[in-house]
Parts: sequence; C-alpha cells; structure tokens
Amino acid sequence: MSSIEPSAQVCFLTDDEGKVMTWNPACAELFGWTPEGAPGRELTGLLAGEASWPALASAGGGRVRIRFAGGAEGKATLSLLRQYDARGEPQGWSASLTLAPSESPSETQRVGATPLADVVDLLPGTFYAINRAGRFVLWNHNLERLTEMTPDELASAKVMDMFERRDRHLALENFRRVFEEGAEVSMETNYVSRSGRETPMMVGGALVACNGDRYLFGMGINISKRREKERQLLLSERALHAASNGIVITRCCGRDNIIEYVNPAFEHISGYPASEALGRDSRFMAAPNFDAHERSQVRLALSERRPVNVVFRNMRKNGEIFWNDLNITPVRDEYGEVTHFIGILQDVTAIKQRSEHLEHEINHDALTGAANRTLMWDRLEHAVHLAQRHGSMVAVVLIDLDNFKTINDTFGHEAGDVVLKVVARRLQAAVRESDTVARMSGDEFVLVLVDQPSVRFTLRMAERLQRAMTLPVAFGGNEIPVGASMGVAVFPNDGPTPTELMRAADMAMYHVKSNGGGVHFYSPEMRTASEKRAALADSIRSALEHDELFLLFQPRMDARSGKVRGFEALLRWRHPKNGIMLPASFLAEAEESGKMIEIGNWVLDQACAFLQELRQLGYTGLPVSVNVSHREYSQHGFIPGLAARMERYGLPPGSLEIEIPEADLIRNPALGRDLSAQLREVGVALSLDEFGKGISDLSFLRQLSVRQVKLSKAAVHDIALEGKGSQLAKTLIDIGHNLELAVVGEAVETEAQVDFLRSHGCDQLQGQWFSAPLMPDAVRQMLDQRYHAQ
Repeated sequence: MSSIEPSAQVCFLTDDEGKVMTWNPACAELFGWTPEGAPGRELTGLLAGEASWPALASAGGGRVRIRFAGGAEGKATLSLLRQYDARGEPQGWSASLTLAPSESPSETQRVGATPLADVVDLLPGTFYAINRAGRFVLWNHNLERLTEMTPDELASAKVMDMFERRDRHLALENFRRVFEEGAEVSMETNYVSRSGRETPMMVGGALVACNGDRYLFGMGINISKRREKERQLLLSERALHAASNGIVITRCCGRDNIIEYVNPAFEHISGYPASEALGRDSRFMAAPNFDAHERSQVRLALSERRPVNVVFRNMRKNGEIFWNDLNITPVRDEYGEVTHFIGILQDVTAIKQRSEHLEHEINHDALTGAANRTLMWDRLEHAVHLAQRHGSMVAVVLIDLDNFKTINDTFGHEAGDVVLKVVARRLQAAVRESDTVARMSGDEFVLVLVDQPSVRFTLRMAERLQRAMTLPVAFGGNEIPVGASMGVAVFPNDGPTPTELMRAADMAMYHVKSNGGGVHFYSPEMRTASEKRAALADSIRSALEHDELFLLFQPRMDARSGKVRGFEALLRWRHPKNGIMLPASFLAEAEESGKMIEIGNWVLDQACAFLQELRQLGYTGLPVSVNVSHREYSQHGFIPGLAARMERYGLPPGSLEIEIPEADLIRNPALGRDLSAQLREVGVALSLDEFGKGISDLSFLRQLSVRQVKLSKAAVHDIALEGKGSQLAKTLIDIGHNLELAVVGEAVETEAQVDFLRSHGCDQLQGQWFSAPLMPDAVRQMLDQRYHAQ
C-alpha cells in the first residue's frame, strides 16, 4: 500500500497491558514500524494526548489524536475488542484505527514515514549511525563494501580503530565535538581496507536524537576523482613554476588584460616580483619608442581574441632593454567565450646578439678565435688557385702540440684551454695578415702560408714558430711547458691539390711524431712509409681471419716458495712476411684501423679458454691476467662481455685478471672507480700495471678494488746491489703493502733483482729469469712437472 486512505483499517493486536504484539501493513506504513522496532511498543505511545490504557480499555476505544511517523499528528477513531483463548479466558486486545477524512497523511508525511533502513542503501556514499561508545548501530551496504567487512564484524568494530594512526587524533576530536558540542563535522581521510586498497574519503556527521538517546549520523563520500583533479592541478602548477620560459595569465577586462598569475621564470626575466606584477595590465613592461608595428599586432589579436606571436623589446625593472619572443594564446570557457590569455615569454636577447656575430662564429673556432676547418679549406683552395695562376708557392704547416693530453691530465682542462688560446695568439702574431691560422680539432693547428718566395723562407718561418712554441705558458702560479711538432708541405712540389697538400703535411707530421718531434718537410720517402703503414693496417684486418695471432703465457712465481701462482697472457702475431711480431709493432696501427676491439675480444676468449682447460686438467687457483687498452675497457658492453665469458667458460670469480696501467686509471678517476666496482661485481680481478712509473695518487688507489700491483719495469731494472736505484723499488713495495695489496715484480732478469725483491718482501716475481713466455703445451708440461710436487 503506497498511501493510507481514510477508510483503511490500521489494525494491530496488543497484550493485556496494551503492548503491540502484531500489526498489519497499513499500521507499519502509518507509524514507520519495522519488524525490529514494533514489538513491545505501548499503544498509548502512539497517542498525542495523555489517555491511560485502563481508561481506553474500559471504554473500548474512542476518539483519539494520533502521532504519525515524522512527528505529524491527526485525528482517528480507536476501536478495541477483547480477545479470548480456547478456554474462554480473556487474552489481549484487537485494535483498529480509522482515520478521519481530513487527517489522511500528506505526501510529506507519507515520505517521512519511510523507514530509514529502507533508504540508507540507496545513498551514493557510505551511511552510518554511531553511538556514544564509538560503535556502529546502523550502516548501509556501501560501508560494508568499502571496509570489506561483514555485518557482524562492523557491529563489533570500534570506529576509531578504522582510521589511520595519523588521522585518529582529528577523528577523536571531531567525535567529541559532535557529542559534547552538537557540532557538525567533516574531515578527509585515506581509508585502507582489509585487502590494502586505499580510498580517499570525505567523512562527516552530526548529532541526532532518537528514542531518548543520541547518535552520530553521518555519511562518507569517495573523493578519488576530486583528489585526482587536485593532483593534476598541482602538477600543472608545478610545471608552470618549473618552466624555463616566463608564463603570464591575464584576465580579459575590456581594453585591459589584468595579470592574474606569473611564474618564477617571468620574475627572473623581467626583474619584477609577482607582488608587483599581479593586478596590472600586461603592457606595463613595454619599452617606449620601440617596435610599434609588433605592438599593434598584439593589440589587434587581443581585440579579435586570436593567438599571436611577436618578437619585440621590453624593459626589465632595472631599466635594461631585452628582446622578448612572446606567444599569446586565448583561453575559452565552457560557453566558448574568451576569459583569459596565456602569454609565454622567452628572453631571446642572447640569440639576437649571437645572430649579429653569426658569420664570425660559423667560420672561426669558439675557443681560440682562429679560423675553423671550414674557413681553412676555403682559404687553402683560394690560395692554391691564385698560386696556380701566378706561379707562386703555398705552404701548409700542420702543427700538433706535444704532450697536450698530459697537460690536461696534470693541470686540468681549464689549463689546456688557456694553452690553446696562447698558442693561437702566438701563431697569429708570427704570421702575416694574409696568412691563415686555423684550429682543426683538439690540439691540432694548420697554417696556410701564401706567396712563399722559397722553401728556405718557409723553413725559417717554421723554425721561428717552433721556438715561439717552446716558451712556457703561465697558469695558476705554474709554468706549463709547451712544445710543438710540425709537418710542412709546399705547393706545387708536394701536392697539386689542397687535399693532396694536406695529406702530404699529415705524412710529414707522422714522421715528426715517430722521430721525436721537431720540424719536417714532406719527402717522397714518407709516402713509402705511409704506404707501409697502410699495408700493415690491411694485414691486421686479415690476421684474425687467417689465424695468425696467438698467445703465450708467462708464469708468475711465488717469491718465497717458487710455486706457480698465475700467468700473464702475451699477444704475438705470426706475420706471413715479417715473422713473429710483438704487440708494440702493430697495436698502434690496430688502434688506428679500428681493429683493436676485435683483437682484444679474441685475446679475452683465448685466455678464458686456456683457463677452462687448466681447470679441466685439475690445475685450479692459477689466475690468468690480460692487458687491456683504454679503448677496450671504456667501450660500452666491456663489463657485460666479461660476465658472459665467465659464465660461458665456467670460470669462478677471481680466475680472470684485467691488467691496466696505473697512469690510465689516475688520468680518469671517475672511470677508474666505476670500472673497479663493475669488475668486482662480475668476479674479475683488477691488476694495476706499471705501478710507480708516473704520478701516483694513493688516496685514489684506496678507493679501488685492486688485487695486486705490478712494479714498473723501470723500477725493477734500476735495482742494483748498491746505490740509490734500488730505493724506488723498495718504496713501491712498502706502499703496495701499506695499501694491503700483493706486489708483483715483473721483467725480472738478474739474480740481483731476484734477491733484492725477495729480501724486501715482494710477493710474486715474473720475468725471463724464471721462464720465458710459453706456448699452452709448454705450460701444461711445466705444470705436470711442478704443480703436483707443490
């Protein structure tokens, strides 16, 4: 029944004392009764007056005033009939109510009579009623789904225990305010359900009196979407703040565009803090008497509510004029109306200034101011062309600074830059205005000397230049020694074209470097030497294909017991024409030809295969060391390649050693630290070669994971029975032991060296005195004879 008609019978049964026992649907709808709340109610509790039960019972009912659900009142006729049991004994009463025609409940009253329990499950969020003890007495299914708790679990749960610890204090305070002050409260919290799902919620409530008691009635709303929007807004705000370009947001106000937001980049560019920019029209920075056309473009675009991009001049707060690349975009609301403009400012002053010097930058070296490669070739081609027409000579001088890498490593790159600048100034001061000084790359310079009257004249100029180069350069209180090697080629004798002329100068330079420096003019014999180098490079390319490379293994001996402690792998080349070649005679060309990496990988594979064979024969604990170059260990994939080999050949950690010269690691400390740590991670030991040959950095060496140091060959060769030459080896041994590293003396060739190294605690020895490098078969024979006896 959806409504109560005036003639509808509202019926129920009471006991002898007038307490409700059963009722019909009309009764439930009229009074809002539920199966849980109706039994035991007193009939007199429905009446608005003060009639007593005995009086009503004796009168059999009568005209009464009824209190409906929701608090409304109305008139009705109450009829009471006595009920009897099977024995004829009186037992309870049958009651019926007939509403007066004018007292039918209104729509509001009927809706108000709807039981609360029927409504709460229809609410979009969670609903709950909490008693003063802090426990749920009523809730909806949404609360069960949120908490992932059963009704029994919710009934026994303590509400405060369901808040995170960080929110519990505020929740307790709000709970207190509701019951003690009658306040309406709300708070945000992140609710974590039983499965760990976190839900941001807005929860709140107020005090409600119900049947003589008071409860906190409240709801919780999932605010995940709002939180996400807030996060996006915060992210957008941070992006605006972090932007390197200035950003201005203005509000359309007729002719004015009032600034509502500026980011820190705007403050930095303009010099105006936000407090001085907000609320002003954006034109306040305009530089007077500049760029009238561009500003008129902006005004027109703003009036037409369209985007615009201009470049004009503005004025900073300090009065400085700067170039501003301004991009303006309109912002429309949901109705398509433009409400704001966003302006993006970019300070392009430096770009404008650079454009004025663009031609110089294109053709000149930024560091030294000398001509660059492009301008040099242009000048050389022009000079050769004029020399052909006039029958004159042109000289090309290729200059390479001596030991420039050492200057960078010793004094730093800043010092290297100073040296390059000074050298460029000296060269420019030494040549004529018609000549060209160019920096090709790094520490390499080229001179194009036009109208040379004779080769002797060119030679005297080159020698004068070389003397000027030998003067030291002052830097940071130090005098940096500078030297230069020069290769000279002259047109038309040494080359008919600019390209041939440069190639001839390069050959002369190579000859200079191979013969200790100085000045060398090109000669046909140099071409022959160059061709030999090219032939060597070609044969290197085929060395691996024809199985011409092989390894020898030199034993390392225990200095005290004489037992074999490991081997060093040494590369050899069985050249089809030149015979057995040592690495020094071909590795430089291998570097130039780009074959060094391939050769290095081959050496590592052969060394690992040799280690695997020794282990299969039962010879364990004998590591093999392999020398690697900077080009090898600095390449991407070097460490993963080692790890793959260790796994492929079944090698335990520490069985493979990588030898690197001490000076190489000190030259690049960051790479040295990374390489040391990565080698340790993959189980490859690091051996420091040529210890003491150059500058040592003990604090740096302590940062490395090093197994051993190998004394420099010079330190071992200087050992004598008497004299100061032995002190270096002794000092290096002591330093190695102080670093808690094993010390190896290599290149040991005399008994005096053996005795000295042993007596001063050197751990291992290696050299011709004990054994020449051996083929793998010879190694196996030696181990068969000595290993088991050890």
